[in-house]
Amino acid sequence: MTSTPVEKVSQEEMLSNFKDRFQKLIDENQKLAAKIKENEQVALKLQGAMEALEYYQDNPPTPETEETAPDIPADDITDQE
Repeated sequence: MTSTPVEKVSQEEMLSNFKDRFQKLIDENQKLAAKIKENEQVALKLQGAMEALEYYQDNPPTPETEETAPDIPADDITDQE
């Protein structure tokens, strides 16, 4: 059997590598957390839209009578200063 060669690294270099890897993981976790929050917001909006569509499918709006604006004679409007 042949053994795998072991790379000799100083403790300072190893510590530096570990710190770099650690920081990269922290940064990645923060980006993923932000993405999760964004996805949750979009999911809530989609859920609301789906609920509205399902409601209107089950309860279609009835044709309402057309409302007209009240007739206001021109002499009822005065300039107020």
